[in-house]
Amino acid sequence: MKPELVVMAAGLGSRYGGLKQLEPVGPGGERLLDYSVYDAWRAGVERVVFVIRRETERDFHAAFGATFARRLEVVYAFQELADLPVGFAVPAGRSKPWGTGHAVRAAAASVHASFLVINADDFYGRTAFATLASFLAGVPAGETVPTWALVAFELAKTLSAHGTVSRGVCQVEPGGLLRSVDEWTALATAGEDARQTDEGGGERLLPGTTPVSMNCWGFTPELFPALEGEFVRFLERHGGEPKSEFFLPAVVARMIERGRARVRVLTTGDRWVGMTHPQDREATMAHLRALVAAGEYPARLWTADDRR
Repeated sequence: MKPELVVMAAGLGSRYGGLKQLEPVGPGGERLLDYSVYDAWRAGVERVVFVIRRETERDFHAAFGATFARRLEVVYAFQELADLPVGFAVPAGRSKPWGTGHAVRAAAASVHASFLVINADDFYGRTAFATLASFLAGVPAGETVPTWALVAFELAKTLSAHGTVSRGVCQVEPGGLLRSVDEWTALATAGEDARQTDEGGGERLLPGTTPVSMNCWGFTPELFPALEGEFVRFLERHGGEPKSEFFLPAVVARMIERGRARVRVLTTGDRWVGMTHPQDREATMAHLRALVAAGEYPARLWTADDRR
């Protein structure tokens, strides 16, 4: 079966100041999500599952559904605050979703094959999707320990000139397997490298070539029971905290630590772009215009004569 695409699109966009998934950035008014789904389609994906908030369904359908449905099967899954395992309840004062692990868990009933996972508001480039689709096509069925994949980007190619960002810093074994992913917050540019400043004013530097996760994953369906078990474990420890988050990379790291999964780190020379801060939009638009000028994308996506 061909791999499917799961798009995490339920984020509130609080730092950006709105529903940034719907911001036009391409020459023809395309959104970042248009480019990601287009690249996935060119890589052979024929089915996409949007994980959204129920109240944004109409906006997403109007913006994307009809266009994508001409070439892919489009499915919606809902990330809802009260979607919890039996025995757990939403704590008082909690209003935000439970995080990326909870988002992918929401897609469990809608996914029927190996699948790619991405953020809705990131641009990964064509190579990332082609590489992941090729990898998943070669994963043997029925492995005792499932093999998954992560497309990692160079840290320097993911920073913003307009403020700090958070990144999943990867530790990679010599053979190319992922050892761990650690969340680093408050990262800013420092020449060709990155600098983190803590609350006390202390600084740490990270080389710009450090591989980081931007939530561009390739999974087999074995992820879903792992997510369920780890979510229960998370809620037992942190379910009463109104701002705790169940992160997808933390689940993957836990599976690696327990010897229940392997993750191959794949690389791409492409530059990641996104809109963490409102001022990032101009740089994103310029990057996309340059790719169109170089022939990487048509001036208008999803036209009648599109070819893979």
